This record gives sequence, structure tokens and C-alpha cells, in this order.
Amino acid sequence: MDVFGSVADLYETARPGYPSEIAEEIVAYHGSAPASVVEIGAGTGKGTDVLARIGAPLTCIEPDPRMAALLATRHSDVRIHVSTFEQWSPPPGGADVLACAMAWHWLDPATRNAHARQALAPGGTLAVLGHRYDYADPGQRAAIRSALHALDATARERPTDWFHQDIVDHGQFVNVRKEVFRRDLPLDRQRYLDLVRTFGPYLSRSPEQQQAGLTVLGRLVDDFGGTVVLDLRTTLVLGHRP
Repeated sequence: MDVFGSVADLYETARPGYPSEIAEEIVAYHGSAPASVVEIGAGTGKGTDVLARIGAPLTCIEPDPRMAALLATRHSDVRIHVSTFEQWSPPPGGADVLACAMAWHWLDPATRNAHARQALAPGGTLAVLGHRYDYADPGQRAAIRSALHALDATARERPTDWFHQDIVDHGQFVNVRKEVFRRDLPLDRQRYLDLVRTFGPYLSRSPEQQQAGLTVLGRLVDDFGGTVVLDLRTTLVLGHRP
């Protein structure tokens, strides 16, 4: 999960935040004000921004020291553990709320659900959330996907809301519920390319492949009149530890 440390500052400025209503949804689902919240893979604090609205003592786990350092400047009142979730030791009795924003896929698929359950207090709440980036204009979607496919035909997207199905299928949590928030996000050429530069698939490519992708996408945005409108889908999945 330390792939993003090299672009920590860009990640903070380019990535969109989360709807503020998510904090209210978590508290309502939990049934009362939680006594503690732990966030897995906090990064620079995009998820932390909304989790802090809950008002409970907040612990953030972030394995990349560069991301954690930026997080500390933005949220000086949270406790930060620079480690992986697997290396972190839960507090005695477990956390009331365990949250994970855009990092569930970085955890070991074979153990993440069981490990999350073990980190929670009995009756505790799991809250997994993430963005899905699509395009409001079907023409923009088709052109961009076609161009990216031409650059790399092996690239695959995870199914929409895949982590909801993952949590349901593993059976570690009960009363699993999904909430979806949507909004249009217009981006000019520079803001769109900056966002692309923070994506894991982009960062995992060679410098030559990265530049080729930015060049192609930049030309497309110019063809669109200088603006791309994203259909930003934010999914929140909630579950209780029995």
C-alpha cells in the first residue's frame, strides 16, 4: 500500500473527498455515539476528514511514512500508527467502529474480513467506503476506455461495489447494508490528469507507459472542450460484528 507515498502531496490535492453524510450514516447504523474509531489505510486523510466528524477518539493506521507525515499535518489530534493493519494490535476489547476508505483491496483477501472482525468490539461496526470513477457523458466514457484499452489490453476493473459482495460472501458480519452517494465532478484538463497520476494502475506502470497514457488522455480532454465530467459513485458498506 506504500505505492502512493511518492505522490502524497498530489494525492491530497487531486483526490475527491467523501460526503459528510457518511459520518451520520455510521453513527445511526451503530446505534449510538461510538467510543472509538479506527481507520485502516488512512493515507493523507481523505476518509479521516469525514470520520473525524463522528467526534470519537480516532486512531489511523497508515503503512507509508510519507502519507502518514502529511496526515499528521492535517489531523494533529488523531493517533497515527505507521504500520500495516496486519501488524497493528487492536486495543483491549476492540474498537467500536473500524473504517476503511479506498484501501480494502490492499488488505489480504483471505484474512481481511476475519481480521477486521477480530479488531472490533462485540456489536462493533465495520464501515468500508470507496469511490468508483465513471463518466457522466457516455461519449467521453467510450473514448477514454477505448484509448486506455489500446495502451494496455490486459487492464481490468473490479466490479462495481465489489467490496460489498466480498463482505457478504465471507459471512463475518451481520446486517450488512450498502448506501450509495452520487455526484457529478467536472474536472479541467490539469485536474483530471493530476487525478489519473494518483491511481494505482498508473503508478505501477513504467515511466514511458505513464507518459503515453497522460499524452493520450490530455488530447482527449482537449477534444472534449477542455473538461471531463466524472460520475463519482461513493459506496458505504456497513456491517455489525455479532
